[in-house]
Amino acid sequence: MLRPVLRLLACLMPLAASAHAADGGAAGFATKAAQAYMIEASTGTVLLAKNADQGFSPASLAKLMTMDLVFEALTKGQITLDTEYPVSEYAWRTGGAPSRTATMFAALKSRVRVEDLIKGVAIQGANDSCIILAEGMAGSEQQFAQSMTRRARELGMENAVFGNSTGLPDGKSKVTAREMVTLAAALQQSYPNLYPYFAQPDFEWNKIFQRNRNPLLGLDLGADGLATGFAEGEGYSIVASVQRDGRRLFLTLAGIASDKERTEEAKRVLEWGLTAFENRQIFGEHEVIGSASVYGGMARTVDLVAKVPVSVYIPISNPDRLSARIVYRWPLTAPVKPDYQAGTLRIFAGSRLLREVPLYTAQAVGEGSLSSRAVDAMLELGESLFFSWLWDKSAPG
Repeated sequence: MLRPVLRLLACLMPLAASAHAADGGAAGFATKAAQAYMIEASTGTVLLAKNADQGFSPASLAKLMTMDLVFEALTKGQITLDTEYPVSEYAWRTGGAPSRTATMFAALKSRVRVEDLIKGVAIQGANDSCIILAEGMAGSEQQFAQSMTRRARELGMENAVFGNSTGLPDGKSKVTAREMVTLAAALQQSYPNLYPYFAQPDFEWNKIFQRNRNPLLGLDLGADGLATGFAEGEGYSIVASVQRDGRRLFLTLAGIASDKERTEEAKRVLEWGLTAFENRQIFGEHEVIGSASVYGGMARTVDLVAKVPVSVYIPISNPDRLSARIVYRWPLTAPVKPDYQAGTLRIFAGSRLLREVPLYTAQAVGEGSLSSRAVDAMLELGESLFFSWLWDKSAPG
């Protein structure tokens, strides 16, 4: 049973309050996007959420998952930047010059180095580059797409589905704004030596010069990635990352009416995220944050700590009140080892869930005597009945 332990930060959140944050931004900030999600990278603080778990067609944003698989293969030594893959007729017709879509203009039946294909995808959003990589790495684009969906699950993207390597319409590909931020953060944090490809200003192939398709790169925002998309009937989308003044933000916007409005809205949201918040440390490294009940132990409780300082970003003006909730699987059963991940700290600003931090046991709790275990068994039965009733009447943790 999940049991909440409430702890006062600025004020106490009522017990019946939901652990799931309402969509919205700080201080009533609103966006024109149909779906939006933005976090501050170092703390994971959620700065903006609007329909963050509502599915939409990724369109060219799917290419970010293609890049993740390529970067992973490079990091594991399965391929190198000098590995060459052939340009099949399918890749050429579907994503190359005849397709009239974004392309690097790879020549039919030529061979292209992986590094050049990466540049084609990261800089130009080239569909032929994606298909050439997919066929070269997996044998077929269909097999590669299955690997994309499997990789999404590994990254914690629970609902994402990828039907191809390009994001071209297929009727089944779906992602969420939250998931695309998760993917963007993974690309930047897991592959720091490869991530800079997304910020390269231009690329020339087959004597055709093309500039980076990311409209934010030249706006003095500190943008260094990542991708844009468009889906018929759903509008324009963008996954962006900026780093400025020691802060990095990851943002996804989708369901925007026009290309121009996408650029303007992304710039406005990112500027707000960079200037309207300040960092506040709530708990220090290994500071005791709360405790968890222990069944059958030499002690009735065990202290819970975070392994890192716990900080959040809050609005500079009109900050919402902060509160927190510790949630763990109740009760822990002795013996309990130290450094065991026993629960999660959920931090709220008003009703918005800002971030979740894993909590670990600070010490060991040995198994208690037979008589103490008997007493604990009686206490557990009584508390189980009480908390079962309470949980039925309040929101689940």
